[in-house]
Amino acid sequence: MPKSCPLIAADQISKSFGAIEALRHVSLPVIEQDVVCVIGPSGSGKTTLLRCLAMLEQPSGGRVLMNGVTIASHRPDPAEMRAARAVRPEIGMVFQHFNLWPHMSVLDNVIEAPMRVRNMTRRAATALADRLLTKVGLLDKREVYPARLSGGQQQRVAIARALAMSPKIMLFDEPTSALDPELRHEVLIVMRQLALEGMTMLVVTHEMGFARKVATRVAFMDHGELVEEAAPETFFTAPATDRAQRFLSQFAD
Repeated sequence: MPKSCPLIAADQISKSFGAIEALRHVSLPVIEQDVVCVIGPSGSGKTTLLRCLAMLEQPSGGRVLMNGVTIASHRPDPAEMRAARAVRPEIGMVFQHFNLWPHMSVLDNVIEAPMRVRNMTRRAATALADRLLTKVGLLDKREVYPARLSGGQQQRVAIARALAMSPKIMLFDEPTSALDPELRHEVLIVMRQLALEGMTMLVVTHEMGFARKVATRVAFMDHGELVEEAAPETFFTAPATDRAQRFLSQFAD
């Protein structure tokens, strides 16, 4: 795949929930090793876009492509459905509220998908989990159950669980919004390290500092539309639209 070819792309995606238009003709490519931060007011369609890219929501119009192949559309044909099944394990997803299995230990949360989907042996999956738990600073919690962890620790386990599938892209849906400031910091450290290691990431976030320092591109959404897209140094210093200027003014000192 050429470096300039999008790893994943939204192509004119629309999404309606009854009379509510959550997305309106949104196109957004994500190139390999991009860190794209999607920002905007609550209710602007950010999470819906992420869920469409993750194939958790079906677009009402447009399509999702991965490596140039359509994997989601309003009326997918058999070839699209086969393509979607083939690439689904390559898309890692981290949710706002962790979504860990409460009846499983940290270790079992991380090894479940590699064993079931990738057909790894328990020994191999455990070795992988230990490496990933070390990466997120939680190897000492491998036998603990989620209820005994802080929110920040649970989110770091969720990141390790997503990484255990060796995804080509990680999608983060406001991963720090349910955490207090100290716990947000420990999750953002892990995410910054992933970016430094070259992980392709699409991050829905209200963390303006993270977007400014880590993103390769910032995509600003409002009322279901992609209003503006730019490098962070351009977006945060000279936004091109009044809507983006008004949004950023909320974060001014």
